[in-house]
Order: sequence, then structure tokens, then C-alpha cells
Amino acid sequence: MENRKKIGLFFGTFNPIHIGHLILGNYILENSDMHELWFVVSPQNPLKDKKSLLRDHNRLDMVQLAIKNYPKMRASNVEFSLPVPSYTIDTLTYLTEKYPDYSFALIMGEDNLGNLHKWKNHELLLDRYQIIVYPRISDDKTKNDYLQHENIHLIDAPIIELSATEIRNMIKSGKNVRPMLPPEVFEYLDGSSFYK
Repeated sequence: MENRKKIGLFFGTFNPIHIGHLILGNYILENSDMHELWFVVSPQNPLKDKKSLLRDHNRLDMVQLAIKNYPKMRASNVEFSLPVPSYTIDTLTYLTEKYPDYSFALIMGEDNLGNLHKWKNHELLLDRYQIIVYPRISDDKTKNDYLQHENIHLIDAPIIELSATEIRNMIKSGKNVRPMLPPEVFEYLDGSSFYK
């Protein structure tokens, strides 16, 4: 069934979505056989502190604003209605059942690969889904065993070291973050008290 629509899933809190996410998403769409890329907004990451997390719908709004000029990108709130905390394998299983004609691939940073063995049902994830790995700057010089796996594809995307945490801290201290955000997201945040 190779005529299935291929969807890349980019999971994150997107707190906020920034140009790094868009550059990466666009690179993957232009340099792979993906038909679409979905930004899956996570309601709560079990590994992240929730205090600085904007409400789910605000983060979804920002993703929708950011991608409105990118017809192959979608914002997905699928995890909003799934049990919390959301585990990637559960979301993928749900999406695979809901969209039997689609084939899903997971997009993750190289830094996450080192922790893959801690993920729920990671063997199942590796067996059933393609994983597209984008490079990150890291001190870990050991070549990851997972990179040899047939379902893992390391792509040569540009490394963009922009962090949402850094952007939130800059907003809090009144610094200009306009160049780091899609214009629509900058406007959305600029007129609000978010992250201040």
C-alpha cells in the first residue's frame, strides 16, 4: 500500500512555536516523501515543568497562526482528548486506527534518540513507524545504536539552536523576540501578557 498519504508528526509543547520549528518542518516536507507535516500540540509532557506552559488552546492558536501560509502543514490537537500524560505510542496507535489510509512517521531531534529506550513501548514504536531524526548540537559523541535501525532516518536538516525557553525568558525581561517568531505569533504574543 505505497500510495498511502504520508504524514510526518512533529510533537511538542510549542510554547511558543518559533521559526526554528517552521524551518525544520519545511525542510522535511521539501526533502522527503512526506505529503503533510502535523504539529501535534502536547497538552502536558510528563518530563516538563507545567508552570510556564500556556493553556493548550493558546499554544494551538499560535501553531495555526504560524502555519497558515504553509498548505502542507497542519496543527493537531489530537492529544487534547487522549488520556494525560500522553505517550507517543498511544497517540500513534490512535491516529493509525483513525486514519487507516495514512502512514505516519515520527519526527524527533537527535537528542531525544538517546532517551528512546525510556519511552513507553519504544520497541513497538521502532517496529511500526518510521522515525525521522534531525540533528541537534550535543556533547554526546557516542554514535547512537538506534541510528543503525532500518526505520530510523537521520536527515541533514539545518541545525537551528533556538529554544522556546530562551524566547520566554527574553519576553519576560522585555527583550525583542520579533526575529525569532513567525510574524503572526509575534503579534499574538505582543498584544498579550503571555510569558511576561
